Amino acid sequence: MTKHPNLIAGMESSEDAGVYKLTEETALVQTIDFFTPVVDDPYTFGQVAAANALSDVYAMGGKPLTAMNIICFPINTLDISILQETLRGGLDTIREADVLLVGGHSVEDSEFKYGLSVTGIVHPARVLLNRGAKAGDRLILTKPLGTGIINTAVKGNVAGDDHTAASTACMIALNKTAGEILSHHTGVHACTDVTGFGLLGHACEMIEGCDCGMTIDSGAVPVLPGVRGFAEQGIMPGGLHRNKAFRTPMVTKEAGCPDWLFDVLYDPQTSGGLLASLSPGDAEDVLQEMKERGLDDAAIIGEVSQSAPGTITVE
Repeated sequence: MTKHPNLIAGMESSEDAGVYKLTEETALVQTIDFFTPVVDDPYTFGQVAAANALSDVYAMGGKPLTAMNIICFPINTLDISILQETLRGGLDTIREADVLLVGGHSVEDSEFKYGLSVTGIVHPARVLLNRGAKAGDRLILTKPLGTGIINTAVKGNVAGDDHTAASTACMIALNKTAGEILSHHTGVHACTDVTGFGLLGHACEMIEGCDCGMTIDSGAVPVLPGVRGFAEQGIMPGGLHRNKAFRTPMVTKEAGCPDWLFDVLYDPQTSGGLLASLSPGDAEDVLQEMKERGLDDAAIIGEVSQSAPGTITVE
């Protein structure tokens, strides 16, 4: 069974999490996410994986309450200390989010993987879906892009310590503050988090089959330091090219957007920021509140339009 009168968000529209109405005041938010290490340090990997999994609840406007560890570990080829440090990093991030770790499950596997199953709550009338953007809305992105490119540069031993540090800080940062701010404003019409499909891939999901389109101001999009140089050298993950090939029919690039930056807009992110569509009257207030609460990279990067429904123009 995949449909039910109480099911607010399920599998039908690529939502970030499932939402099930329990009462008139409370709905359950459920998500799961895990992956292979994206950084060398086990403790940091735990932090990144936990922040990434928790992000889906924030993207739905919810408050995460409990989490369960998901572990695949090659016990015969990796030292158990690697797993212990990963779990320690995950637990510290779970604590930072004021979430309760209640258990988990582990299996022996040939490849190490870690993540969380997360359960949260949200008011049924305040669920933020990835659909619902309205013409005239402004688009806010809360984190800079480029983690996929920098992680590729790290694997190729061409990234500097400063580039690696900036990317790591971005990935371990919770979307808790951004999610709380957005959930308190009634003018937010749609929201998602930017992860494996890149900014443009997730933006396309927001308008696919809808009666509106988007315009992205590429110059307003925050980008991590060093990303331009790597992109211009062609240092990019394979997922970037797959994202670009898949979404090309929906996206038009104007002359004002440089080629390297256009590629960055497809870069698959790990634990990326939130992308929200909200009314013009709320956008500036939300952005100011985000800045005041330490989200220095948050920016208004475009708007929703009635022209060319189902497409995105990148200027």
